[in-house]
Amino acid sequence: MQTNATLPAGNATLISAGTVLKGDISSSGDLRIDGTVIGNVKTSAKVIIGNSGVVEGDVAGGQADITGKVNGNIRASELLQLRGECMVSGNLYAGKLQVEPTATFNGQCHMGANIVEMGSTEQATTAATATWGSV
Repeated sequence: MQTNATLPAGNATLISAGTVLKGDISSSGDLRIDGTVIGNVKTSAKVIIGNSGVVEGDVAGGQADITGKVNGNIRASELLQLRGECMVSGNLYAGKLQVEPTATFNGQCHMGANIVEMGSTEQATTAATATWGSV
């Protein structure tokens, strides 16, 4: 018996609790991380890092909702939410920022749409300088 099932447009890619992924992730859809990612995470949509989620690397997305742990910079062109008992060690670049009283964050915060774009350009310039300097 064959069935033609189509997935709803709102599906997110899930990295489940207990899963460890080493490497960079790039997606055009929503991402939910409840496991551990050792590498950078980038999407043009929404990134959700759940209570048990851990990211050892930079996170970039249109929106970000963090309740787990991030050791790296976070860039959200729209809304960045630091919720619950989240722990972030790194710089924040966000169009808008919402921080709950129980959230912990150590780093610098840069806000506004121009700041998010500048942060990406700044990172590319630094990478180019590092490459040029090593030649």
